[in-house]
Amino acid sequence: MVGEVRRRSTRTPWPSGVESGPLDATERRQLDVVRRFGTVGSLLLAIGSLGAGAAPVFNPVFRIPVLGLFSRMTTVSLAFAFTGVFMIVLAWLALGRLSRPGRERAVSVPQMARTLVMWIAPLVFTVPSFSRDVYSYLAQSEIVALGQDPYTVGPAQALGINHPLTQGVPTMWRETPSPYGPLFLTLGKAVNWLTGDHVVMGVAAHRLLALLGLAMIVWALPRLARRFGVSPVSALWLGAANPLVLFHLVVGVHNEALAIGLMLVGFELALSRMPRVTPDGPFPPWQRGELFWYAVGAAVITLGAAVKIPAALALGFLGVMIARRMGGRWKHLFQVAGGLFVVFAVVLSATSFGSGLGYGWVATLNTAATIKSWMAPMTALGFGAGWLGILLGLGNHIDAAITAGRLVGSVIGPLIAAKLLLDSFRWKLRPLTGLGVGLGAVLVFGATVQPWYLLWAAVPLAAAAGNTRFRTAAMVVSAVLAVALGPTGSTFDGRVFVLPYAYIGAIVVTALAVAAVWRHVPRAERAPGAAVTPGTP
Repeated sequence: MVGEVRRRSTRTPWPSGVESGPLDATERRQLDVVRRFGTVGSLLLAIGSLGAGAAPVFNPVFRIPVLGLFSRMTTVSLAFAFTGVFMIVLAWLALGRLSRPGRERAVSVPQMARTLVMWIAPLVFTVPSFSRDVYSYLAQSEIVALGQDPYTVGPAQALGINHPLTQGVPTMWRETPSPYGPLFLTLGKAVNWLTGDHVVMGVAAHRLLALLGLAMIVWALPRLARRFGVSPVSALWLGAANPLVLFHLVVGVHNEALAIGLMLVGFELALSRMPRVTPDGPFPPWQRGELFWYAVGAAVITLGAAVKIPAALALGFLGVMIARRMGGRWKHLFQVAGGLFVVFAVVLSATSFGSGLGYGWVATLNTAATIKSWMAPMTALGFGAGWLGILLGLGNHIDAAITAGRLVGSVIGPLIAAKLLLDSFRWKLRPLTGLGVGLGAVLVFGATVQPWYLLWAAVPLAAAAGNTRFRTAAMVVSAVLAVALGPTGSTFDGRVFVLPYAYIGAIVVTALAVAAVWRHVPRAERAPGAAVTPGTP
């Protein structure tokens, strides 16, 4: 079920017993070129964000000599930003060739980690881009710091529309209560105590929280990958170096970084003492410290749920693994479910009431549903049905159609997750794979979908699904979504004409950059087969 912890190595272990060797001199030069190409892309994105990012209302860069010019040149800034985006995505794809499962020689874990640090370093100093959510974090945390309830009032009511933290919040969110868990708002409260209403310092502090979450992901991914027979380098490439991670967790400063990081760390800690078992046994007695680490892991996962609730689904798949380790009978599953529920209830209650916020956050979990996004399949289906009704002369029933579509999605997603739990319990599926797919199903069939939601599925699957077809599909989807969203964090109403010029300029510059390094780009190698991990779940 779960392999014992293997000895750390800079080489890439494989289920067949074959290890990828270190890169040769030519491949090391290729890796250096890929690293620098991606780092230049990060620098260009950082520069472009000065004028194209989701800057605060009172942009301090505006008054800085030279740098302030970018905030006055939207088209040029967008061209810089899109060039950076394209170069990072291309560098990531090239890095994937050097970390592909089954290669005779592959990038090592330390080399992958150093590459990730090089790409992230410039992004730490970017203006928030791709989303304005971080300004909502600041405003909602200020509500907590003032002793008010963020689950009943929005920033405009609690702080006033002229407050500097309210002004950065998108208009649609100024009247809405917070959908985030008590742990995140408590951390945000500490941030606001330190930074006050200084927006730039507040954003920097929240970015540190996001980097802490990313560090947890980087720590847990290779360890979980080794347990499930997947290349740790490949897991880091797909789950940590993914452009969606760089753009939306680091640059966009989303709290998914903290929630996913806690979820994965909790999963790894819980498995740290789990013995190896098979469906036919033997099932050894409890090992020393085993129950303690199950409780610790479950508690850490619960803390992730206290940031964003989807992390709670990991407890179900962890429970399946513990039940299978006990013998795989239904009574074991119910016993484990009861124990994990106690841990979940105690930790979540301690977090909720210890923060002084209580359980009011449960009633606001669906706040994001106020957005009608075409990226959500069930919402898009509602739009399509409504427009069809208009064409047929049946009247405008778009809102009713969207409501019906979302209701169906709210049933389908949990049903898929339940089926995956059952399949994992019956040894038909790896529990971590089930977790990734289950999170993806619940979120994709939810009321609203954003590009960074994909990371809830992609990051766990990176450590559990080594199938070449999955890796290719995840690579394509990640690359497409990475370039699909502009860095402004808002629409281009009134200046749509800017986009074509920015795209054309970015494509030309990127093409020239690729031509300059083409001789040193890693070449694709034929994969040894579709399955690169063992079939045992």
